[in-house]
Amino acid sequence: MTLNMFNLSGKRALITGSSQGIGFALARGLAGAGAEIVLNGRDQAKLDAATQKLTTDGATIYSLAFDATDHDAVRVAVDNFEAKVGSIDILINNAGMQHRTELHNFPADAFERLLQTNIASVFHVGQAVARHMIERKCGKIINIASVQTALARPGIAPYTATKGAVGNLTKGMATDWAQYGINCNAIAPGYFDTPLNAALVADTDFSAWLAKRTPAGRWGEVEELVGAAVFLASAASTFVNGHILYVDGGITASL
Repeated sequence: MTLNMFNLSGKRALITGSSQGIGFALARGLAGAGAEIVLNGRDQAKLDAATQKLTTDGATIYSLAFDATDHDAVRVAVDNFEAKVGSIDILINNAGMQHRTELHNFPADAFERLLQTNIASVFHVGQAVARHMIERKCGKIINIASVQTALARPGIAPYTATKGAVGNLTKGMATDWAQYGINCNAIAPGYFDTPLNAALVADTDFSAWLAKRTPAGRWGEVEELVGAAVFLASAASTFVNGHILYVDGGITASL
């Protein structure tokens, strides 16, 4: 059956920054498609709570606490997991942060944190996992980009720069690693109701603007990202490489 192409049974997915928000929604979604899930974050208590929720749903869950911005820590964690538990067949680089300040007053330390969290982590974790995927000649890497990969708004120029870099790093990963049977793609969410966007969701003026600006006329719900993730994580996308899939209610398609 055609739907078997989307079945993730027997696969194991590592999702960075997956104790809440988009990462947690994708973890639940991929588990629902049959995958075992490796949750990641720096806060063990949050990981434990997320693990409990997903285990209650009947999923097979592992918890792997490491700082995705620490190259050596990432390498050790991934290598140990592969040796002791088994293969990481799917990687979703989801860890990210936001800082909103007008560019001419943007703190240098905040800029550096954005670079490390939003783009360096994609390199660190992507490289560590890809080295094992290359040996197996297969694997799926999905980077979480953003509508800001293509567009800019006032007050978030450094964030926009990091998400533009995620888009181009995705293309670079595909260019280098497709020859080894690895599919490297990105999902670019529009405006979703997540903890990262809590301040904007609470801003009635912004929400009104967003409803007018987005053809779909509303905020996205994190569950609406699951279909794209399952597609890119599954056998249904074996010849899709270097693609940025915008899931944004049409905002990048309209003026």
